[in-house]
Amino acid sequence: MDSRHIMAAFPPAAEAQVTLANWRQHPFNEWAFRNVRELLPTANIARAAAPAPLSFAQRYLDDVCFANPRGETVGVDTALRTSHTDGIVVSHRGQIVYEWYTHGLAPDAPHLIFSVSKSIAGTLGGILADSGKLDPEALVTRYIPEMEGSVYGGRCTVRHLLDMSVGIHFEEDYMSPDGDVMNYRRSTGWEPVDASVPPTHLRKYLRTLRPDGTPHGQTFHYVSTNTDVLGWVYERACGMSYAKILSHYLWQPMGAAHDAYITVDSQGAARVAGGICASLRDLARFGEMMRNHGVSNGRQVVPTWWIDDIRHNGNAEAWTRGELTKVFPKGNYRNKWYTIDRGETPFAAVGIHGQWIYIDPANETVITRVSSQPLPMDLDLDHMWLRGYRAIAHRLGGKS
Repeated sequence: MDSRHIMAAFPPAAEAQVTLANWRQHPFNEWAFRNVRELLPTANIARAAAPAPLSFAQRYLDDVCFANPRGETVGVDTALRTSHTDGIVVSHRGQIVYEWYTHGLAPDAPHLIFSVSKSIAGTLGGILADSGKLDPEALVTRYIPEMEGSVYGGRCTVRHLLDMSVGIHFEEDYMSPDGDVMNYRRSTGWEPVDASVPPTHLRKYLRTLRPDGTPHGQTFHYVSTNTDVLGWVYERACGMSYAKILSHYLWQPMGAAHDAYITVDSQGAARVAGGICASLRDLARFGEMMRNHGVSNGRQVVPTWWIDDIRHNGNAEAWTRGELTKVFPKGNYRNKWYTIDRGETPFAAVGIHGQWIYIDPANETVITRVSSQPLPMDLDLDHMWLRGYRAIAHRLGGKS
């Protein structure tokens, strides 16, 4: 189906209707990922009263070339048009030098960012730790006693949540029709109601999760529910909802120009792991703040020591034991951010279906990209864009 016909009539034809049954499938996701609020309940993340100003210095980057999945040399423009990209913003030394949108996206329009939401949560943790509201080394049960008896009870700490090193029995398989991820999504309201499955909600579901026998802290094991528990910890530490915490401590101090929002379940619990929708320009502001050691518009929003911890710490042995070495063979993970290669400076926030914030401090470059890729994980496209990000950053940094 031509995506231009999706949700284009009033009412749409049955084959053009976006529903909870098809909203993450291509081509319906081109509309859905920028209209999540029309499909799911959400909580607002309020913008700043005085947004951080943006400056622009347009550069021609379409001739920056890199290899596509077939080994052919392509330029930026071709890569964007053939990879289901919805929009991209490239910043260099704090100035937007390249901006591109399609599929109905616009500079002020929110787009679902999936697990880039996790990196936002990890960043927020540093602000709360610096203010004395959060102890990253504390037991989860200090904040959520109800977690005793689950995998998050016992010796599980907030640090294990932040670094995805919980010894949990959970397989993060996005394509399985009835596995752990499907059960998890049902609890968040992201799936249609199934009369054959007893109803539940996110916080109730989180308390059912059990250990796999692996000691906490030993292995990087990517499981989205860890981040939802982290958000719940923040709520208990601050005494307010996650959306309000995020707005008060990060979104407004950063100088966001647009409201963001986050999906919530039937009980109002936020999908902290993957439910944020935000504009590309505000994501560019966020990325630039991270590149600039936590400073936005002259204000220290995130403590520098937390940024340093993201970039220079993490457990390389735990990463090597984990399942994402096929994405970043020499990577690392700390506070919900990826180090691309332990020997280089770039670090990134990554979400399924092609959502990225790529930060290259050495080349003073931030690249923010949102997409509606058909597959949740497409390593060919991810590796193509890693080559592309690197080529763009090197062009801007004056390297060949």
